[in-house]
Parts: sequence; C-alpha cells; structure tokens
Amino acid sequence: MYHSSAPSTRLPNAAGVGYKPQHFTDLTRDPGAVAWVEIHAENYMGDGGRPHAQLRALTEIFALSVHGVGLSIGGEAPPDKAHMARLRKLIETYAPQSFSEHLAWSTHGAEFLNDLLPLPYTDATLVRVAGHIDTVQQSVGRQMLLENPSSYLAFTESTLSETDFLAELVHRTGCGLLLDVNNVFISSTNLGLDPRTYIDSFPLDAVGEIHVGGHDEDMDEHGARLLIDSHGAQVVDPVWALLDHTLARSGPRPVLVEWDTDVPDWEVLRDEADRAAAALACIRTP
Repeated sequence: MYHSSAPSTRLPNAAGVGYKPQHFTDLTRDPGAVAWVEIHAENYMGDGGRPHAQLRALTEIFALSVHGVGLSIGGEAPPDKAHMARLRKLIETYAPQSFSEHLAWSTHGAEFLNDLLPLPYTDATLVRVAGHIDTVQQSVGRQMLLENPSSYLAFTESTLSETDFLAELVHRTGCGLLLDVNNVFISSTNLGLDPRTYIDSFPLDAVGEIHVGGHDEDMDEHGARLLIDSHGAQVVDPVWALLDHTLARSGPRPVLVEWDTDVPDWEVLRDEADRAAAALACIRTP
C-alpha cells in the first residue's frame, strides 16, 4: 500500500470546471465563478509556451486538479516509464491538489488506442491493476484517484461488482476514488441497472472528487437506448438528480463540470458550474 510523506492537500468542496484555453480570459476576469480547474495531463507534457504560461497564471488564482487519460492503468503491460516521468515532472512543477486517472485500458503492445476501454472484474485483474496503481503512485510521489468508467457491455467472466472491485483497490493500494456520476448514469442505463443502487454501494469515504458531464443518446442494433460518454453537452436533469442523491450520502465533495467537445461560450459553462455549486449548497456535512 502506498504511504506518502508529502503534506496532504485537497481540492475545496466547491464547483470546478475542466479548463479550456478559450476560457482563459473569462476565468481570470471572473475568478469567483469557480474555486478550482482541472487539466488533462497529456496536454501539458511539453516544455514552455503559451499552455504553461496560462497554467502558471491560473494556479495563482485557482486550486488545480491534474486528470490523466494515457496511463492505461487497466492494460496488460505495466505503465509506460517515460509517460510516468513526464507526469511526475508536471506534478512536481505545479503541485496540484488532486491527481486522477481512469479505471480503463488504452494500449496494446506499442499501439495507443484513442479510447478508454473497460476490463473484466476478476481476481487476476485486481492483482494486475493494484500493481499498476502502486507503480504510478510510487513514481509520481502522490496518491492517485481512480475514476469509474462508462460501460457499454458487461463481461461474463467478471466475478466482482464494479463497486466491490474499486473498494478492494482502495484497500490494497491506498488510492482514492474519483466518482463520475455521469458515468454511473450511462453505465446503469446501458446495462439495465439502478444508478442509485450503484451509488449506495460505492465506497464514498474514498471519494476525493466528483464529476458530472454531458452525454449523447443513441439506439443499439436492437432498438434499445444507448448512452455515449461525450462530454459535449449540458448535464441532463437525471444526472443532476443523481448528483443530489450522491451528495446527500457523501457530504460535500469537489464537483467538476466536464465539457471537452463542442466547447461552449463561458456563460454556458458557468451556468453549469453555478448549478453544481447550488447542489453543494443544499447539503450539510454528515
């Protein structure tokens, strides 16, 4: 299990947004709109230039979360050493209040797949993923939060529920969890499950960050409803309701609005952040 001697920091229990460069001026002119911002780690692994100049300016105003998408924690191979070195440099440079990755895989051999793919929940997978988490946490010198995935199918070989799998990873590695409420809604809809039952079984004590975001809706080849994680639209009312249910059980947590494609004007994103802040304002610490 990972133990850190570094001082512990955390995000404020307030609303944040995924940072996009087109919103830089709006954020710096309207610093009270959100308390923190999140970046995708892989966008800041180069040296210097405008991205880093803007990020340095933002960290003077806002708390920072670094969210990785390329470690392939669920892959067969160990995490790439060069990628971890770049990640460690980024974290050492900006000292973010939170660092997270996905419970997914995106590599096969030397090939990188532009997707976050699910994995079966078995004892063998548990051992492998726990080892990868240990490797990453030791490499970057930080606790990692692990995000629950969006699922479009279930594996017949799974012997553990997703929530039990995540709870055991926390127990074995000392990692924390990032609870993506939109992903819960997507997976539950696609697999015919009850999203509130999922939340009720989730190890909420380990949650260091919550995400909400938009999704697309389609139909599968049998005419059944199919939700697709897109981060390209406003958060729908059922997801806001599921966030309310989650916060009522967990107490205040940092809540991020994700919007990564078809990025809107700042006013639209701020309205979404205001709604997340309103959800937090309606609850009390348990």
